[in-house]
Amino acid sequence: MNTFALAAANSGAGSNIFMLVMLAVLFGFTYFTMIKPQKKQQQQRQEMMNQLKKGDSVEMVDGLRGKIDSINDADKTIVLDADGIYLTFSRLAVRTVLKQADASEAEAAKPAEEKAEAAKTEEAEDKDSQE
Repeated sequence: MNTFALAAANSGAGSNIFMLVMLAVLFGFTYFTMIKPQKKQQQQRQEMMNQLKKGDSVEMVDGLRGKIDSINDADKTIVLDADGIYLTFSRLAVRTVLKQADASEAEAAKPAEEKAEAAKTEEAEDKDSQE
């Protein structure tokens, strides 16, 4: 037992200070690379949730897109209008708020995509009928 006490007493104070400095550097590195960015992202998300209003186009965490029909602040829920289907979600389920221009462009692009698919289908049918 005395040998352990003697070994601890002879191990210089410099190594203890070095160990404390390295531990402080490790905690500092962890804070600035992991904790601080996460807090900033969480604050931005909370700000986005507080700015939700009726008529905003949003994307949910599962990829569903729609417009906010109503907001219930007491329950922290929103009612989403997804092409005439009204669904109730928690506010936390909102991934992003889409700009109105982006939503209208996306809907304008859908008919163009459908026309392109219909044209491809017609071309394929024409080729089959020619053979």
